[in-house]
Amino acid sequence: MNRPSYQAGGFQFGHGFPMSKWVLRLLIANIAIFMARALLGAVGVNTTPFVEAWLAFGVPDFITRPWTAVTYMFLHGGFGHLFTNMLVLFFFGPPLENHWGSKFFIKYYLITGLGAALFAVLLYPLIGPSLVIGASGAIFGLLLAFALNWPDAKIYIYFLFPVPAKWFVGVLGLFALFQTIGGSGGGVAHWAHLGGLVTGIVYLRLGERIGRSFEKIFFKEKPRHVKVERKAPADPAPKPEVRRRRRGVDGDSLDEVDRILDKIRESGMDSLSVKERAFLDDMSRQYKKKKTHTH
Repeated sequence: MNRPSYQAGGFQFGHGFPMSKWVLRLLIANIAIFMARALLGAVGVNTTPFVEAWLAFGVPDFITRPWTAVTYMFLHGGFGHLFTNMLVLFFFGPPLENHWGSKFFIKYYLITGLGAALFAVLLYPLIGPSLVIGASGAIFGLLLAFALNWPDAKIYIYFLFPVPAKWFVGVLGLFALFQTIGGSGGGVAHWAHLGGLVTGIVYLRLGERIGRSFEKIFFKEKPRHVKVERKAPADPAPKPEVRRRRRGVDGDSLDEVDRILDKIRESGMDSLSVKERAFLDDMSRQYKKKKTHTH
């Protein structure tokens, strides 16, 4: 995969990107909900029973409250919990949204959050009944995606000790795995962190294939009976050398570029998959290289 350039340095903490649309919206939503609960608590209104009953994700209670698979991501148990998650979102969200586009970014964020909740269901025999709040599953999904795109970018632990992203996320994943197996959570849902990481890997590696399979199953087109009238060809057949050029690599690449450009005109840049964006980047570099050689 062709990775986008990434500049790290100084107090930008490495991201060096302007605040992006969905990162800003997520920050505002999470902070606003936390502040609203804090203000209600300051005037004597205890929101915990309502949150636990209707907004937190619980197993097996989610069966009657399926919306909690989304709402739990916007709730936090304390300032430290909120601060840590939003700090990671602030630093690592904009590079990914800039690289992927806003549509794919928010879809990935929500899917990894849903995957973290799904882990509570799959691990029910191991962990038993559970109640979870927080965006940590989606946040761990973002960390994974960042490490896959920029594996050697430095992450500064406590703003002092630089560690390559691939090693940092790898250690976090192993820690979450051991804590999940050992069952020593200490009030922290490590299995949700693990769920965000695993869901991120599966979605980034197999998401397009899974999506196409679902489309074939649920949106299968019915065969249409079309009457075809035979007519004499209006244009002469292309010369042999033209046919060879169309069948060659260059012709196939140009056809793919035309298809992607048509897709951009119809649905915008956000509709492109990661593979399509990487293909356009590669074609752009080939064109520039060829142009440089011919002058």
